[in-house]
Amino acid sequence: MLAKADSYQALRDGFRWQIPERYNIAADACDKWADGDRLALIDLKADGREERYSFRDLSRLSNRLANALEAYDVGEGDRVAILLAQGAETAIAHLAVYKLGAIAVPLFNLFGEEALEYRLADSGARALVTNQAGLERVAPLRERLPALETLISIDGGDALSWQSLLERASDSYLPVSTFADDPALIIYTSGTTGPPKGALHAQRVLLGHLPGVELPHSFFPQPGDLFWTPADWAWIGGLLDVLLPAWHHGVPVLAHRFAKFDPEETFRLMADHQVRNAFLPPTALKMLRGVERPAERWTYALRSIGSGGETLGAGLLDWAQETFGIAVNEFYGQTECNLVVANCAELMPLRPGSMGRPVPGHDVAVVDDDGSPLPPGESGTIAVRRPDPVMFLEYWGNAEATAAKFRGDWLVTGDTGAMDDDGYLHFVGRDDDVITSGGYRIGPGEIEDCLLKHPAVALAAAVGVPDPLRTERVKAFIVLKRGQNVAAPEARSALVREIQDFVKSRLAAHEYPREVAFVDSLPMTATGKIIRRALRERAEGK
Repeated sequence: MLAKADSYQALRDGFRWQIPERYNIAADACDKWADGDRLALIDLKADGREERYSFRDLSRLSNRLANALEAYDVGEGDRVAILLAQGAETAIAHLAVYKLGAIAVPLFNLFGEEALEYRLADSGARALVTNQAGLERVAPLRERLPALETLISIDGGDALSWQSLLERASDSYLPVSTFADDPALIIYTSGTTGPPKGALHAQRVLLGHLPGVELPHSFFPQPGDLFWTPADWAWIGGLLDVLLPAWHHGVPVLAHRFAKFDPEETFRLMADHQVRNAFLPPTALKMLRGVERPAERWTYALRSIGSGGETLGAGLLDWAQETFGIAVNEFYGQTECNLVVANCAELMPLRPGSMGRPVPGHDVAVVDDDGSPLPPGESGTIAVRRPDPVMFLEYWGNAEATAAKFRGDWLVTGDTGAMDDDGYLHFVGRDDDVITSGGYRIGPGEIEDCLLKHPAVALAAAVGVPDPLRTERVKAFIVLKRGQNVAAPEARSALVREIQDFVKSRLAAHEYPREVAFVDSLPMTATGKIIRRALRERAEGK
């Protein structure tokens, strides 16, 4: 835990990692608090019902699920997919998997069939915990997923019953004595170059995240803290920026994810539950900014706000300070190596446009093509030196991609930045392929693959174009197959809607192209690669 210091440099100089040889996320984040009635989770249901769980409740329930999974031959190293939104069952499933020494594979609740099939097949998941809606999406895929043997549903359907399994299982279970470097979690990247890759993280990844949570959340935890985020727990931002770090410190978490983000309801939620700590992605902050007179309408108690995924402008930072009476501290990381740069207004002045300074314990630099650190002011690739406890072990089953992620001892993020004389990191750009929309980092490859499966599409490219709310929105450039006639405006509009629905239903709502342009050809390199930069310039009228 970070102790307050007189300066950023003093904090950084005095920090030392304390990573034990043996470590288990569930034992640390839950079982160590299970002797009393300490509140762990407030699960706010869509219908307004509220269910409260103590750490003891979660420990016993996750023990029951671990015993049930073990009875179905799920054990150390096996992959267990979790396809659920924020809620008690999601958290219990994660804890049970870690206790088993198995590997959790969180899946976004809005993924379509193709996105699910790819991740379930690539991970070789043996079990899936989901709900009836998830079962319906997975059912047509079962024949192509031979490893997937056990399905558990929390609310009915053609699967093992969550309730029945837990009722029959013992609530005593001794977690596997895992090593800190043993695998615990696979979180899939957005597929910035080719298909999504499974970033395999060790049990120690929770400990590696702690300084990057504690610093931007104003030396978290403090008495009375309560954490919430609209970010789904299937992403590293929801799971390891909020849920598990809060529980490491014995801090309760509010679980509630809107079916569609509602800024007015968000203010009401934070006020009704007196949320003290929030991770609010930039798009959420932009939407909250549109609510009129929030301070007059609600009494909220926020002590800290963290934000990451895109840099915030001075205007948004000023609005947040005026509205909440506190600074928004930005942070930076990626799925493979998260929360390595952060701001902390209590300790250092905020500089709009900067993501902050390296978090204590992480060696972050801007490097050249050879992996050599560059001097202040020069642009290069943002990189993190290994070993680092927050860093991934490897890309699941992809040694070539794992090797390509490093230049010597530096993990290269693929993002371009520059560091100033005071050590503040400024984001300059990113890999041409990455689309940053609504806080999501979206790779075009998966979108393009999906587009090409539409019967009218011959060639396709996806790029990000500027958007005042989402930072970028997805735009698709499509070459149609011969015989497709979209000369009439009605026919063109109908095909656009059909293609958008096609992608939305198969991937995820945030990945579908909000704009579609039909073109005669796509700009290509000599080796046949799409020149997306040229498409972005065309979209922006350059």
